[in-house]
Amino acid sequence: MTSLCDVLSRIEPADESAMAAALERQRVLTKPPGALGMLETLSVRLAGMTACARPRFERSVVVVAAASHGVAEEEAVSAYPPSVTAQMVANFVAGGAAINVLARLAGAELLLVDAGVSPDPGPNPGIRRERLAPGTRSFLREPAMPHEHAERIVEAGAALAMDLAREGPLLLAVGEMGIGNTTAAAAITAAMTGCSAGEATGRGTMVDDEGLARKRAVVAEALRRHAPDPRDSIGVLAAVGGYEIGFLAGCCLGAAASRVPVVLDGFITGAAALLAVALAPATVDYLVASHRSAEQGHAVVLRHLGLTPLLDLGLRLGEGSGAALALPIVNAAARTLDEMATFGDAGVDGPARAS
Repeated sequence: MTSLCDVLSRIEPADESAMAAALERQRVLTKPPGALGMLETLSVRLAGMTACARPRFERSVVVVAAASHGVAEEEAVSAYPPSVTAQMVANFVAGGAAINVLARLAGAELLLVDAGVSPDPGPNPGIRRERLAPGTRSFLREPAMPHEHAERIVEAGAALAMDLAREGPLLLAVGEMGIGNTTAAAAITAAMTGCSAGEATGRGTMVDDEGLARKRAVVAEALRRHAPDPRDSIGVLAAVGGYEIGFLAGCCLGAAASRVPVVLDGFITGAAALLAVALAPATVDYLVASHRSAEQGHAVVLRHLGLTPLLDLGLRLGEGSGAALALPIVNAAARTLDEMATFGDAGVDGPARAS
């Protein structure tokens, strides 16, 4: 497996010359300047990501990483029991979850990753096994995972993204499953951005007021106990993270190293992106925010990363649902840039110049 240091060394900023060429092409396409709004801005970003002035994508893959969380076993931080994680993995394999429907609708391949689900789903042709442990420990009392595990799970995610990139021009979307992972994402977000536990922590699976207060107290106590250093992403992941979050951080890094755009889902994938960008700041050039989650900490993440979401539908499901919904929009940005005729090609008069 490629080492994390090697992955980081391959990540370069967006290609300025490709972006300039894409912007110039946008100026001469058969439409008023700016008429396609965010599609135009996104198309120029895609050119920079791929280092190609007219990018095209042969396929889309939605990677959904699942893992269990020790904090959910000990503390009632979710409206659903921890057993739901493994049950939902089975539902994904059976094709019955929202992400199955939305990935099919987008024409995307769904790749399910066991990053540490409890109980162990066992060997299954529908699941890629990347587990180092049966989930995290309760970070309220001890670090969520060993530091070595944190680095290895990030490397595993990077390796998957780089492997997928070798198979041809790719759009990579990321999603997750793990009861308790909004608590981990809140702790990561507070640690990485400096915001308060209260600002980072929302209702997740819609816990009641008492549950929300308990959840915020858990995050605040975990941060006090471990004092994670935002300059050390791997240390933050080890202290208060989740295996699926680490895996998706690795996916972001591996994709950036391969010049592959990454379509983020909501809050949890955003927390993974925070870790990735702290490790390699140029990674942010490869990230597309699919939507604005109803989970309150997501606003903190988007602001910190400087990303503008494509959709705002009040989603808070996770699973990669928002990312799958956004895939056709991302493809539309690339295809309109590439396939629309220019004024010269079409014999259409361009805008009149003022005398």
